[in-house]
Amino acid sequence: MNVLVIGGGGREHAIVEALCRAPSVSSVLCMPGNPGVAALARCVAGEPTPEAVSALAQQEQVDLVIVGPEAPLAAGVIDALQAAGIAAFGPTQAAAKLEGDKAWSKAFMLRHSIPTAQHRSFAELPQALEYAAAQPLPTVIKDAGLRAGKGVTIARSHAEARAALMSIFEVPDAQAVIEEFMTGQEVTVLAFCDGVRAVMMPPSQDHKTIFEDDLGPMTGGMGVICPFPISETDLNRVQSEILDAALLGMAEEGRPYIGVLYAGLMLTEGGPKVVEFNARFGDPEAEAVLPLLRGDLAQIALACTRGELSAEQVTFGSDASAVIILAAPNYPGEPEKGIALSLPTPSEGEHLFQASTAMRGGQLVSSGGRVLAAQACAPTLNAALGKAYRLAQAAAFEGAQLRRDIGARIGAKPDTLSE
Repeated sequence: MNVLVIGGGGREHAIVEALCRAPSVSSVLCMPGNPGVAALARCVAGEPTPEAVSALAQQEQVDLVIVGPEAPLAAGVIDALQAAGIAAFGPTQAAAKLEGDKAWSKAFMLRHSIPTAQHRSFAELPQALEYAAAQPLPTVIKDAGLRAGKGVTIARSHAEARAALMSIFEVPDAQAVIEEFMTGQEVTVLAFCDGVRAVMMPPSQDHKTIFEDDLGPMTGGMGVICPFPISETDLNRVQSEILDAALLGMAEEGRPYIGVLYAGLMLTEGGPKVVEFNARFGDPEAEAVLPLLRGDLAQIALACTRGELSAEQVTFGSDASAVIILAAPNYPGEPEKGIALSLPTPSEGEHLFQASTAMRGGQLVSSGGRVLAAQACAPTLNAALGKAYRLAQAAAFEGAQLRRDIGARIGAKPDTLSE
């Protein structure tokens, strides 16, 4: 198969790497890609609008398109590809609303009895401020629109809640969601979906704040462990009460869901509850999960587009995986860019996924907030963490930010003796 991947970050680097291991894949294109992807696939410059992606897919006679980021999905790139008769892995514009509009998504969960936090949505600032002022602390303030994982504030004072809401409503037509603060371990479950069936990937845990001990502002993710230990009982509830219920609800509402469904969950005392749905592979979760995939990613994706997904296609290795993010100075604020990078050669079982990089005058430099994802697999999580941290240290650039407590929530510690 000739496969086109849309996107240019660490997630897409991981998708391309997995496709290059797939026996059914003969060639890979990526739009726009990045320097790391360019070592594996042919990159095509350009903005991935629905029109541009459809034209490229037809020109290159691709057999399958896999869309990574949320913005092209929300813009309707899958719809354009389907209209052109091209197999496209990802939700349509209507189905991508599950991520693109958090207020709609929360209402959808209520309509279909999917467990989630108590909440209210607001389209006007005064009502939101009044409601927030009466809520117990901490309280969760969310921008209802697409914010690349950074539109969330855990307000520990009413003043902080007020500031978060005022920031959200600076944008015209904004909406905010105010939620109860749930406690428990946070876990991500990704699932391949064909409109009817959802087949889970190994659970993972992202670490979203910039500082250790889960402090500081939210980021797009600073590190991941996989698999995350979750009981069989909770996994069965995730499958039936959340994934299956979501696919059934989307189908009933005329929005059949095809692609990867990201369920961000809280393992509360009352069982798993949805923090949020995303309409694609998580980033950086994809960088942790996909290196463990033993099934053929292209064949899995193609089966999803045809409504023919089977659990037997989705196989994973038994190793653990860890990802350490190296972020630019000042991230998640306006990051410093143009920092020179010198990358080591990863050893077997390791990957250095490029997230925000560019070539300038023959020099590899940083081009955004989360710059590199150092990933490693090993028989144990402690060994995987040790390898990932050593790779991150070898790739560290001037002013690089990284968290040194990835995995600490479950007592994991990097194995300094692992090879």
